[in-house]
Amino acid sequence: MDVQLTLTFFILGATIFAFMTNRVRSDLVAILSLLAFVITDILTPAEALAGFSNSVVLMIAGLFVVGAGILRTGLAGMAGRLLLKWSGDSELKLFVLLLVIVGSVGAFMSNTGTVALMMPIVVSIAISMKESPSKFLLPLSYVASLSGLMTLIASPPNLIVSQLLVDRGYDKLSFFEMTPIGIVGMIVGIMYLVLIRNVLLPNDKSRTQTNAGYKLSPKKIIKQYDLGNRLFRVYVPENSAIIDIPLAKLKLPAKYSLFIIKIHRKSQEGINLLPMTYQEMAGPTSVIHMSDEIYVQGEESDIKRFVADFGLQMEELIEGEEDELVSKDLGIAEVLLTPNSSFINETVKSLGFREKYNLNILGINHRGDYKLEAMARHKLKFGDAILVQGAWDEIVLLARETQDVVVVGQPKEHASNAAATGKAGIAGVIMLLMIGLMAFEVFPAVISVMIGAVLMILTGCLRNMEDAYSNMNFESIVLVAAMLPMATALENTGGMVVLSNGIIDVLGGYGPYGVLIGIYVLTVIFGQFISNTATAVLFAPIAMNAAIAMNASPTTFMVGVAVAASMAFATPIASPTNSLVMTAGNYKFMDFVKVGVPLQIVMFIVMMLVVPFFFPF
Repeated sequence: MDVQLTLTFFILGATIFAFMTNRVRSDLVAILSLLAFVITDILTPAEALAGFSNSVVLMIAGLFVVGAGILRTGLAGMAGRLLLKWSGDSELKLFVLLLVIVGSVGAFMSNTGTVALMMPIVVSIAISMKESPSKFLLPLSYVASLSGLMTLIASPPNLIVSQLLVDRGYDKLSFFEMTPIGIVGMIVGIMYLVLIRNVLLPNDKSRTQTNAGYKLSPKKIIKQYDLGNRLFRVYVPENSAIIDIPLAKLKLPAKYSLFIIKIHRKSQEGINLLPMTYQEMAGPTSVIHMSDEIYVQGEESDIKRFVADFGLQMEELIEGEEDELVSKDLGIAEVLLTPNSSFINETVKSLGFREKYNLNILGINHRGDYKLEAMARHKLKFGDAILVQGAWDEIVLLARETQDVVVVGQPKEHASNAAATGKAGIAGVIMLLMIGLMAFEVFPAVISVMIGAVLMILTGCLRNMEDAYSNMNFESIVLVAAMLPMATALENTGGMVVLSNGIIDVLGGYGPYGVLIGIYVLTVIFGQFISNTATAVLFAPIAMNAAIAMNASPTTFMVGVAVAASMAFATPIASPTNSLVMTAGNYKFMDFVKVGVPLQIVMFIVMMLVVPFFFPF
């Protein structure tokens, strides 16, 4: 055997072993494998890096952004609640309904796109049911792969084998020609997953990365500090004494123990045909104008004294208006003093916190004793928590000030959620637009996904580009990109030819059926370690030549290759969908083996009966 061919199989075997032992991160294993192919001169640097420019990798990155927009805007939660309503209290009904929806969506778009879109919904449902998402995400990936058999456009292998038929002078596959096989596969797959869901599927909540640690959300803070009962809205009439005076000169915290949180005022720009208003955070240099509405935090008695002294008017808060403390631009957070903080033994007044950080201090939590009044004279101690309010950008900036304070929770995430509030409908329209563009092949799939991702940012479903980048799972992206060139290595060294010729030599005596079984098995085996697209590209010509040599129907063999390429169940690198859910569900390599190998065996038996039935030799 050729030296390079031997090295290729050795590197492939070592890579599989490293994945199975799970001692090294999967993306690092993939990169080491890639470097090994370059060092041994099996791949050129250009061939090795080609995966990072592959459209599948770019599409995965874009789908992470689209999925984040669906999650941020609350669309995932809404869809999850709707599914829970339909399923009632039945976990079985929910499980089946979820998989049927995944299969239906996957019939008209790529399995990767299906998983990326449905994953936030599935995680949201699992958490609301107090179940581990790991129980749902692996079935999600498997059914998405099976949905690739439903229509011609549902999976790249279908398009590859159809084009090869045309290139060789045969009729192409019609849009729904493979649908009967897809329906059978979906039914069998869902039945299998239902039967083993409580036996083989992992359901350990501690293994699932759901960010279930200590997360003090803005709403929890409002309730914990009882801020809703300390927020008041005040109107500034034209004769008020507060007009045109900077807030720093008024010294309201010292004189009245209150804070002006933010200001609502009418826009003075352009022709005001409509009553346009905008809000700004109140700072030391802020100046109050006539007809402004100011939101003030403090005790009611202090607020009334303030209103009387400056000729203001108190207005009734509308129910739920305490949410005014948190908006797209403004937020609240709790910060803890570090052991070596320079704030220790300082008073709130002496800190100059508002001037230094452009944030208001609304309260202090001193070992469970919430101090909301007379804070200016309170000396801060180690372990105190300070409640701050202001622009989200300022809070995020404060989070980087690790020497004096630590911001509790995830201000970036809360800021992004606040910015996307009320935009679930927009996210839904963008998702449907993306699916439509992909289903009707208006653009290549990767372009359709990138359009969806960009629209999520431009419409505010995601706060900014930083928010988009932070939601990309780079472990999955690098894993897929680094594994794609493995097919090139096998092709360059002639590994595929050696294996295919061996199958024909061994099984040719059993006729077309025996060769179909051999090609199906070989396609499935290699499909567990390289992409289904690469597998179809490599094995479709082999199957075509075998069919012609045996005077059998090439369509039967082409369909067999397409079906086998979609059976990517036994390893986390078998398809991008498996890579996506591996990180989100915190699965181990053996989870895929334990659940996927029995499913492979079941599907082999079923498909070896179904394919020749619908596509005779």
